[in-house]
Amino acid sequence: MHELAITVIGPDRPGIVADVAEALAEAGANLTDSTMTRLRGHFAMTLICNGPSADEAAHSLEQIGLVTTVHEISPESADAAAGEPYLVSVHGADRLGIVAAVTRVVAAAGGNITDLTTRLTGPLYVLVAEVDLPAGSADTLAEQLAVAGAELGVDVTLRRAESELL
Repeated sequence: MHELAITVIGPDRPGIVADVAEALAEAGANLTDSTMTRLRGHFAMTLICNGPSADEAAHSLEQIGLVTTVHEISPESADAAAGEPYLVSVHGADRLGIVAAVTRVVAAAGGNITDLTTRLTGPLYVLVAEVDLPAGSADTLAEQLAVAGAELGVDVTLRRAESELL
């Protein structure tokens, strides 16, 4: 069995998720992880699937008329350290370099960004990132993020992520 990383991008329309899921199921690919979103009129999705070869999956996706990529990947290492879960949020006027500056501070502290979303709504720019931090690094990172936020003219907060019930 192959593990595949798949991306799909195209103009948004009803039925994209169903079309992709059906094409993958017909090819024998089991969708294990995914993220999907609408970005200014375009639909983007990233999927991890188990199943057929990359060529078989790519062939099945050709029929849906979207831009797709399919790559075989190695399974995730079971011994990968997760760290402590935190949320970084940024609110303020839009300006060039917000994502670069904030994510560089997180990376310099040894943090791993596991999910990141940004939105521009009128003049307000919002960034929300889920991060895994090394044990005991949150207080120092919060101070460094506050400095970066002041330089950018935005509010940056770091808080421990709440456990989610599935």
